[in-house]
Amino acid sequence: MSSSKLKLVSNVRCFGGEQRRYEHVAETLNCSMQFSVYLPPHAGKHGPVPAVLWLSGLTCTDENFSSKAGAQRVAAQLGLALIIPDTSPRGDEVPDEDAYDFAKGAGFYVNATQQPWAKHYQMYDYITKELLELVSQELPLSGQFSISGHSMGGHGALIMALREHGRFASVSAFAPIAHPTQCPWGHKAFSGYLGDDREAWREYDAVELLRAGKPCPPLLVDQGSADNFLAEQLNFSVLHDLAEELDLIAEVRMQEGYDHSYYFIASFIEEHLKFHNNYLSN
Repeated sequence: MSSSKLKLVSNVRCFGGEQRRYEHVAETLNCSMQFSVYLPPHAGKHGPVPAVLWLSGLTCTDENFSSKAGAQRVAAQLGLALIIPDTSPRGDEVPDEDAYDFAKGAGFYVNATQQPWAKHYQMYDYITKELLELVSQELPLSGQFSISGHSMGGHGALIMALREHGRFASVSAFAPIAHPTQCPWGHKAFSGYLGDDREAWREYDAVELLRAGKPCPPLLVDQGSADNFLAEQLNFSVLHDLAEELDLIAEVRMQEGYDHSYYFIASFIEEHLKFHNNYLSN
């Protein structure tokens, strides 16, 4: 893919590195997309660097994490790039609904099979194929990736790490939608994007993938005890117990008093990036 397909929208100095925003035509999604990148100070100057791919949650764009999480300071120190895609296809031609938990801002990182969503809502392939190929070719990256995310993005990070065996050195998540086939958010998204085929649903459910024997890279999960979505949507205890049952290389932690917000993410992002760095450095 030529560099002419990647347009630099903005570039600002940050902790000695560069916080960039790019635009490109996403062939997988049939629309134009923007994504954010943080490049640490020595990226390209002293060789390519590994990267952490971050997937954001419901209602977010590529800018929420870059502006709220405070991740750049740690990424600069560790020499990690951050790749931050949007959460859904965008544009006037992309179908939408008047709902925060479906359609724009809520792509759920699946490949939609139902109309009118299938033409544009191919977020799984966009992330794992088109975007990773694009950044690998156009940016000073080593080809080593780990993956992380929050809420809907935590769901995305988990399923991609489980389905794309060997692609990601490690995986982490903040308050992930761990078992979407068994919660209201998942029911709404999967029935809309995937129809009534429950087998197709299970292919995008981290708990079901683990139960089916998919190998899991080293895993770190943090969940806040004061999260108002914990009881109804997230199924933390199921993931926690399954990680123990399967004897995964994993820490699945409850953090007392934290909620679902970016204050929670900012509190533990340093630990998550250092966790990933341990595996990206080997």
